[in-house]
This record gives sequence, C-alpha cells and structure tokens, in this order.
Amino acid sequence: MGLLHRAGALFNEDDFTGDENAIVDFKYSPSRKITWWFDHHESAFLTPEDAGHFERDTSNRKFYDPGFKSCTRFLAMIAEQRFGFKPESMAEVIHWAEIIDGALYESAKTAVEMAEPAMKLTMVIESAQEADFGARLIPLLETMPLAEILLDPLIAPRLQPLLERHRRSIEVLRQRSECKDGTVFFDITDQELEGYNKFIPYYLHPECTYSVGLSRSSFRNKVSVGSNPWTKREDLVNLAKICERYGGGGHARVGAISFDVSKGDEARKAAREIVAELRASTKTSGM
Repeated sequence: MGLLHRAGALFNEDDFTGDENAIVDFKYSPSRKITWWFDHHESAFLTPEDAGHFERDTSNRKFYDPGFKSCTRFLAMIAEQRFGFKPESMAEVIHWAEIIDGALYESAKTAVEMAEPAMKLTMVIESAQEADFGARLIPLLETMPLAEILLDPLIAPRLQPLLERHRRSIEVLRQRSECKDGTVFFDITDQELEGYNKFIPYYLHPECTYSVGLSRSSFRNKVSVGSNPWTKREDLVNLAKICERYGGGGHARVGAISFDVSKGDEARKAAREIVAELRASTKTSGM
C-alpha cells in the first residue's frame, strides 16, 4: 500500500497484517511486525530511539544508506548483492527511478514537459487510488518496455486527463509564484493541485535557487521545500534540517512538512518563516 506523510503518527499498526511486512522508501518503524525496511532519506528516523533500534537490529533485513539518490537502486543493489536478485530485466525501471527520485534530469524542460514515457507513467502511478493498482502494474513493469505500458488498458485511459491537469498546474503556478532574493514562493491551498510537478517553479523561474510551496489536500496542509537541481550555487542550505524543525524531513536538497488539515495557519506561518530564512541565506552568501 502507498503511504503519504501525515501530521502526527505515521503508521497504523493494524495495517501490518502480513507474515512479512516491509517498509520501503519511508520512515523507520520499530514495530515488531516490520520484517523488512529500505530507505535512503536523511530524515529516516523520527527519534534517536528509532535510530538506536535500527542500529541494534541483526536480522539482515533492514537497510539504510542516505548516499543513494533513489531507494529503487538501493533496493536493487541490496537484493543483488545479498539475495541473488538479477536486475537486468528491470534496468529501464531502475534507470528512470534514479533520475526521477534523484532529480537527475538534464534540464527543467525535461522534467516538466513530460516527453519521456517514464514521466507520464509516474503521473499515473502517483494519482492511482485503487488498492490493487500496484499489484496490477508490477507484472507489466517486469515484462514490458515503459512505452508499451502506456498503451495498456490499465494506464492509457488515465493519461490524458492527467496531462491536462499538469498543463493547468503550470499556468496556475505561473500566476501564483513569485521569485524574490533567489527563492520562489507560491500558495495554492485554494486549488486541487497538491500533486503538482515539483520542478515547475524552476521551469518558470530558472534563476531561482529555492522554492517553497504551500498546498492543501483532504487530509493535510503541506509545505514543500526544494532547491533548484540546475543551480550552479554550491553553498546550499540543508533543507532536511529546516523541515525537521517543523516535524518534517527529507533530503539536503528537498524536503516537506505535513500539517493537519485544520492547521492551515500553522502551515502558512512555517512556510513564510522558511521563505524568509532562505531569502536571507542567499543575501548573506552574496547572491
């Protein structure tokens, strides 16, 4: 099952119903029910106690390395080296997972204009709500090129509405975003666009170093914080550390914070404070 970061408790113990329960690409849980864990986020542990619990684990089934750009490549490497998995049939999926999760696109145009099959498929995956969608998709990923998967009845009917929504999100952010002192800020809490493409701010404002976006869904207010993957600056602020102060987390170059849906004012206050901090940092460093 897919899981989004929410304010408060991350896990419902009742969801861990299998004989084997795995957490992949998500924060650590010390639950005895968790038998497998893979993650690469800098903010992988909610508490020092969780980190200590992981360090004491001797199961050889829990793995962590924040040096990896994508959890997919990390998982594939561990599976190959320790469990004999042969990754050749999944090479295209692993390649694109590395690019998408690690923001390793050649340009903002590549990230936003959706020319590649992998980009289109990612939109469909992120929007799918059915509990069995992953189970239906995985056999296709194992046996078909990504371009062919787009034509499958599981995927094809969903694609055009998502592309239209994507184009609308570009125009909304074009109207709402402001770049000042190296940081873009936008508030789209009155729009149903939480799943917008996170590279749109850099597509619209290639000169910016950071972006801070405020969005809202049925269950949370979200502050998204990112840095321009194509900036030439090297003295970047660690965004994971900033987000951790507000109960969020992420990587040094990208992070997020989830607030309860009723706490829009708190989310807005946090977003404004982060914007001010990032804009001050670019001034201090002589941008």
